[in-house]
Amino acid sequence: MNRTIANVYCVGRNYRLHAEELGNDVPKEPMIFMKPSHAVVPMAGAQLELPAERGEIHYETELVLRIAREYKPGMSVDELVDVMAFGIDFTLRDVQNELKAKGHPWTAAKAFRNSAPMTPYIAFPGTEETAKENFILRKNGEIVQRGNIANMIFPLQRIIDFVAERYGLGEGDHIFTGTPEGVGPVYKGDQLEISYGSQVLGSCEIGSGPSASGQS
Repeated sequence: MNRTIANVYCVGRNYRLHAEELGNDVPKEPMIFMKPSHAVVPMAGAQLELPAERGEIHYETELVLRIAREYKPGMSVDELVDVMAFGIDFTLRDVQNELKAKGHPWTAAKAFRNSAPMTPYIAFPGTEETAKENFILRKNGEIVQRGNIANMIFPLQRIIDFVAERYGLGEGDHIFTGTPEGVGPVYKGDQLEISYGSQVLGSCEIGSGPSASGQS
């Protein structure tokens, strides 16, 4: 990454079908959690090391916005965002389920090292233009997720305003904007590739992580 990573905000349950596939209620306002900057790594063809002995790890592919300047009330997404990327919000699903059952924060399930790989940045063309193309995750050559920001529960402007008003937004902050349906497990040796429209933007191989047999 050639730009500073400051705060990393993430939006949970921002696509209706994703909330439903996990048996979750559709939220009435954006659900925000955070990852440390150490979670962010380039998705540039290298191997990615993930935890091998903490249960299932699920991929969640998302549009990522980079904030270019300090937010001031009334600013639009198009004024605030200079570049975008696509990333994966890796989730320790078994750990998350245990945390949810206890009413505990999701940090242990969401904030581990390498849990937020991102493709190289591309210019942000504006909200309307971004919605003209789908983003796709392929796992071992097969399409497993296909999303479009037009299907978000909370649009980009609502997310920006909500995060800024409650937590603040400034240069270098990143927002993972939520994942569509189709999430599922990854295993050691899996090849992942993200494309946007007809353009392949990033890929990685799971170098360490759970095995398909359940043995590390």
